[in-house]
Amino acid sequence: MEDANNNPTNYRRLERVVKGFANHRRLEILNLLHKNPELSVEDISERLNIGYENASDHLRKMAIAGLILKRNEGNNVRHKLTFRAESILVFCKTLE
Repeated sequence: MEDANNNPTNYRRLERVVKGFANHRRLEILNLLHKNPELSVEDISERLNIGYENASDHLRKMAIAGLILKRNEGNNVRHKLTFRAESILVFCKTLE
């Protein structure tokens, strides 16, 4: 981890990233998007058997944390992982 020099801004930014994946559903979404990039909210909610609004809320929080990228395609929004999210998945595998 970079030297934060006790700068609260750096710690808050790191906290936002950690909160972006500190949930079992968000980890499931990360894993799903790793295997199947470019899914819509509807695709994700159906594949994980969760509500559309619940999936949408998780994706919003993950986007704020810089874990997913969104791309408009007609009436759908497609989601894929960022490099940060890919790194987090590798890190999480080491914890198993």
